[in-house]
Amino acid sequence: MALTLKAMTYFTTALRHGNIAKAAAELNIAASAISAAIDQVEAEFDLTLVTRQRARGIQANASGRAVARKCIRLLDDYQSLLSEGGELKQSLSGTLRIGYYAPIAPAFLPQIFDAFLPEGTNVTLELEECDNDQAQDGLMNGKYDAILFVAEDARPAIAYDPLIEAHPYCLLPVAHPLARQSVVSMADLAQEPLVVLNRPVAAAYYDGLFRTGARDAPVAAYATSTEMVRSLVAAGRGCAILNMCPRTSETYSGEKVVARPISDDLAPLTLAVGYDKTRPRRSVQDFVNACRSHFAKSGPARCVVGR
Repeated sequence: MALTLKAMTYFTTALRHGNIAKAAAELNIAASAISAAIDQVEAEFDLTLVTRQRARGIQANASGRAVARKCIRLLDDYQSLLSEGGELKQSLSGTLRIGYYAPIAPAFLPQIFDAFLPEGTNVTLELEECDNDQAQDGLMNGKYDAILFVAEDARPAIAYDPLIEAHPYCLLPVAHPLARQSVVSMADLAQEPLVVLNRPVAAAYYDGLFRTGARDAPVAAYATSTEMVRSLVAAGRGCAILNMCPRTSETYSGEKVVARPISDDLAPLTLAVGYDKTRPRRSVQDFVNACRSHFAKSGPARCVVGR
């Protein structure tokens, strides 16, 4: 039988008092439980550790005193572990590991961190861009403390909070005729070559926005990064459909693009934050709260194009 923390506590308390009845009174348990614990410790080591004297209580021999010292050390370490674990849960310290399937996360994550991590806070950020499946895998296997991902592809085991519904919008070169309109339609876009964001979830979603056979123009390019899509559109390679929009119209190439809402009633994609809701550390819960607060506000910081 494995030696339990309870047995070690009862054993060391009895030796400290030198009396089973007094130990039982301190711990508010039956005297028989103290006697059983002493028996368990002796059986575990196959040694006689305590001399029982009816009139004079109990007394540890040399082996018993040595075992008691080691038990006390283990119990102290255990209490320290519990205390430090509680402090870790409540403190803004350590490493916060976030995986994100949100191609424009650099547009809003720094503001979110500023909202709950004051200057001088002892938190190290580890940020990793990934696809939707990798983000969810990482949360479930402990690689990430929290993830930003598309909730439409959420697995049943993933607990999450929706942050924002991002409706699709059209991205156009500045000089494109459609850029002069306040809104565009899917019928308009069906006539235009498209630059497609070729990422998991995204590519199938954008293709599904068009009715079967409705698109006349071919796909001009597939790109796996939002910035490459934006730069290709700015260069006049085609138009694009995206869901979240950075706060600048300038691309990496220095040329500009124009974002226009789409008039059709199209299904949005939901940006969500996933995390373990059962026992989140303070830094994780504060990150989640800051995400919710950020996207609850109106204005360009939401990174969506209103219709």
